[in-house]
Amino acid sequence: MSLPALQALPQGIASLADFEAHARQAMGDEAWAYISGGAADEITLRANREAWDRLRLLPRVLRDLRGGRASCQLLGRTLPHPILLAPIAYQCLAHPDGELATVHAAAAQGAGMVLSAQASVRLEQVAAAMGSASERGPLCFQLYWMGDRGFMRELLARVAAAGFEALVLTVDAPVQGVRDRERRAGQALPPHIRAVNLDGLPEAPPLPAGAHPLFDGLLQRAASWAEVDWLRQHSPLPLWLKGLCHPDDARQAQALGVSGLVVSNHGGRTLDTVPASADLLPPLRQALGPDFTLLVDGGVRRGTDVLKALALGADAVLLGRPYVYALASAGALGVAHALRLLRDELDIAMALSGCRTLADVGPQLLWPPSP
Repeated sequence: MSLPALQALPQGIASLADFEAHARQAMGDEAWAYISGGAADEITLRANREAWDRLRLLPRVLRDLRGGRASCQLLGRTLPHPILLAPIAYQCLAHPDGELATVHAAAAQGAGMVLSAQASVRLEQVAAAMGSASERGPLCFQLYWMGDRGFMRELLARVAAAGFEALVLTVDAPVQGVRDRERRAGQALPPHIRAVNLDGLPEAPPLPAGAHPLFDGLLQRAASWAEVDWLRQHSPLPLWLKGLCHPDDARQAQALGVSGLVVSNHGGRTLDTVPASADLLPPLRQALGPDFTLLVDGGVRRGTDVLKALALGADAVLLGRPYVYALASAGALGVAHALRLLRDELDIAMALSGCRTLADVGPQLLWPPSP
């Protein structure tokens, strides 16, 4: 498959934050509201970033760092670094190449990618563009429970046949959050962009008179723990759950045989005033024990954020909005450059903290020290 056409990077890009202003110029008001906005008063959206800023690093010095690497273990293999791209829908809103540009960039930088079920490019095209597993990070497929088991079986079969390595079920958005910024902008998808991988999904039956449109309608098709168990039985792929916040839910997922969790508040896009991901991470790690796979997303902008996430107990992080800003700014090259910046910043943060490998990263790296 041919590479997307490369375009020049904007001048003055020194960090991930620098892409945001260029992306704003490249995107219309509706698309910008969809990508950058959060739920309600956007308290959780802001908290995600503020929580990483509050954390302080406590470096060690004069250590032998020769041969250091940021490599990690995930899904049974060694990855060059612990950075994946989070699932974000309708990326063709940001750039005509959409998810194809993103996946080429991820493959080039050895990053894993979680493809959204609401991608604007077919999952088979994305998987073909990712390349062989020996050359890149893991390719995962994010899905929502669609309410129709026949459709879900067909989708799971397509995902496995295409070569995806894990399923990521989003569990914190049975309905969409109250997104004021999108409503003010009149956000709607243009006719040429749709969730192409959900074509053929049967429509829900009409509601009887007097039924509640939310509780008797949309939520009748939402997932429960029974659907989590059903997914495990009907797909050979490891299953991660994305969006758990409560330790009791985490323990229940672990007891059901789920392979991993993504600590996430949906980028502040669903229920506002949920705690920041960085604050949710430590109690979930404590509840699950040291060996259970735990990833985190929300507010990551710097290599120091990645290092802090690992110190709090994450095995890897997922990058969200910043890579879409990079996509809008410069297509595939923009996303690749954003990933390279974050990788380099992580390497530098490890070196300046006295960490030769990720095995050296732990809670002792954070200030104040644990008692």
